[in-house]
Amino acid sequence: MEPFLLEVLPLGWFQTNCYLVGCPETHQAMVVDPGGEVTPILERAREQGLTIALVVNTHGHHDHILGNAELVRRTGAELAVHELDAPLLFAPEYDIAPLLGLRRERCRPTRLLRAGDTVSVGKLRFTVLHTPGHTPGSICLLGHGALFSGDTLFYLGVGRTDLPGGDMEALVRSLEQVLFPLEDSLTVYPGHGPATTLGFEKRHNPFL
Repeated sequence: MEPFLLEVLPLGWFQTNCYLVGCPETHQAMVVDPGGEVTPILERAREQGLTIALVVNTHGHHDHILGNAELVRRTGAELAVHELDAPLLFAPEYDIAPLLGLRRERCRPTRLLRAGDTVSVGKLRFTVLHTPGHTPGSICLLGHGALFSGDTLFYLGVGRTDLPGGDMEALVRSLEQVLFPLEDSLTVYPGHGPATTLGFEKRHNPFL
């Protein structure tokens, strides 16, 4: 049996990778970064017989959180984000969706994460890695041979740091001190683009 059920749904204008991660034993699921219309997420969960119990944002940028409020309302799921990015989810001064012609219903998180915390769904356990740089509260989720890297690490790329709160020096520290020591065999599921492995990125990513 695979360690977890995984569905990848690129959503929204920016084709943000939304991940539906399910426990094969309990059929409980978490959603990582619902960045657009939530109907495809709910339909896929229903097809797989999964109950969504948790929503996790790897950071607070609009293209990763647009579906938070509706998904939480329709499922009753808990919403978790790193404490440093929490204001991006609900403070109006951080909402840039109107500038893009989008409407976003703001939603407060029910759980604030820190480095070393564990997020659980069914019998699945993922460790929270704090990886600031793209935003102050960017995180990766590590567990079961997988690394959900948000916009910290991509296939042959890294997250941009020229947006408010971005910090290239912090991003380099996150990559070198937090991600580099991890196993090369980890499958990396990024916020945009194809999956990769950590070993491949260590060898070939021009930004590392």
